[in-house]
Amino acid sequence: MRLMLSYLKRYKGLVFLNFISVFGFALTELGIPTIISRMVDGGVASGDREYLLKMGGLIALISVVGILGTVVLGYCGARISTAVTCDIRNDLFEKVQSFSHREMNQLGVSSLITRTSNDALQIMNFMNIILRTAMLTPVMIAVSFTLIIMSSVKLSLIIAATVPFIILGVILVAKISGPVSERQQTALDGLNRIFRENLTGIRVIRSFNNDARETERFGEQNQAFTNQSKKLFTLMSSTEPLFFLLMNIAALAIYFVASQMIDQSALQVGQLMAFMEYLFHAMFSVMLFCLVFMMYPRANISAKRIEAVMDMTPDITDETVSTQRVHDDREPIKEVIFEHVDFCYPDGEEAVLKDISFSARAGQTTAIIGSTGSGKSTLIQLIPRFYDVTGGRVLVNGVDVRQINSHKLREHIGFVAQKANLFSGTIEENIRFGCSEATDEEIRHAAEIAQAADFIMDKPKGFKERIVEGAGNLSGGQKQRLSIARALVRKPDIYIYDDSFSALDMKTDAVLRQALKPEVKNAIVIIVAQRVSTIMDADQILVLDEGKIAGIGTHAELLKNCEVYQQIASSQMSQKELEKSLVAGKEEA
Repeated sequence: MRLMLSYLKRYKGLVFLNFISVFGFALTELGIPTIISRMVDGGVASGDREYLLKMGGLIALISVVGILGTVVLGYCGARISTAVTCDIRNDLFEKVQSFSHREMNQLGVSSLITRTSNDALQIMNFMNIILRTAMLTPVMIAVSFTLIIMSSVKLSLIIAATVPFIILGVILVAKISGPVSERQQTALDGLNRIFRENLTGIRVIRSFNNDARETERFGEQNQAFTNQSKKLFTLMSSTEPLFFLLMNIAALAIYFVASQMIDQSALQVGQLMAFMEYLFHAMFSVMLFCLVFMMYPRANISAKRIEAVMDMTPDITDETVSTQRVHDDREPIKEVIFEHVDFCYPDGEEAVLKDISFSARAGQTTAIIGSTGSGKSTLIQLIPRFYDVTGGRVLVNGVDVRQINSHKLREHIGFVAQKANLFSGTIEENIRFGCSEATDEEIRHAAEIAQAADFIMDKPKGFKERIVEGAGNLSGGQKQRLSIARALVRKPDIYIYDDSFSALDMKTDAVLRQALKPEVKNAIVIIVAQRVSTIMDADQILVLDEGKIAGIGTHAELLKNCEVYQQIASSQMSQKELEKSLVAGKEEA
């Protein structure tokens, strides 16, 4: 398996030690029966006490070697399998961090969680079996069958007759278990998806009183996973009793033939004892080796699912970057220009954005407004390269963003998403997420500007107050204000607010925007908003309608010249407020 082999190369020393320890274990398991058979046929029969003591000492020495071999075998198997699984999960996580939104949507969050946890676990279990069994059993099988043939060619033919049945059974089980394993892992993806949706949407479920419906939905998916697991485990567990049935039939046949051979003095009792020990080890090793092959399809499915993630090429990469005008010395970004930008989602048929052209300069506030689905959020996601344009260019300081290292570019951006995402940890840690080097004073100042200081200090532990998973102990407005503080502490050149004031009341909204002005006076500010009151003071407002620019200008200019903006404004403002805005616009002119 390509995936496991590539990781095993990192631990060549431990793999070699594991291989050496196999021989110590094999020496114990097969050497002791050979010595005992000689003691029975030689020392016991002749009463040679000295010979028996000598052989007993040899058995003790071999036992010590065997114990050491077993301990080292177990240690190496556990160490390598867990280390490889750790590496796989680390590499998977690192790979996922490089994915654009397209890859994330294509794979699905629940599936990625399953691949990182359960699929990696399947590989760890399989690798542990390989290191402990697959390396051991070929040695045991080869030596056992050699000793069996040396002990009695006639009896060894009975064993040889059972081997084809075992091999045939293994091939059949492996062929059946492959598709079942794939369906099981797919069902587990669905199970994780429903469970995750229910945990994150528990308030919605309860508000609509749909607990019973969701429980039923989860139960159906859980039953589908259970059915596939039952098929797989039934198939796997049925092989062992069938194997032991074959082994017992072979043992009966051996005892029957051996009894006649002993009567004819063609076989000694000690040889029969050793033969049966060799038989047990040979057949048991065959069974373990077959178990590896039966586990292989399941592990192979998991490995392929992980390889699919590892082999996926992200849409957005820095491999073609040849020019880096935005670099480590914090050259300030003075201008962002959209030149005839078109954008279509990878799985979409129609362009979401069509021929978008405008510029946003330092010291100016650019607002974007429009109806739901007009492409507002999509437009601003093109600046930090969450997606790349499908037509036209987005320029930063005159350089196409596709020619700028994405990590360097994002160092200059403070992005406040539409949905406020906070992490489990303290309030201080969440604000410092924007800048790991921020001082306590800078964190406090950012919180004050974001109008978050008051509610933070009302908490028992203040900035040290812990935020639970999903920020369930904060309101929507509190989460938005902390997200804004997180962007402020970064002190970026570009501030992007994606409808980040929607959960704030009108008073807090106005106070916060007033406090923001001196903080961002030298930066490029881009605001996506639904409320006209939030963007009235913007230096320029873009009005989007079905992915196209319906108008660009100030609030007063758009009230005169843009029908789409007039409709939005009239739905939110009174006639008196509209007239006042028009008068103010004439006076400014």
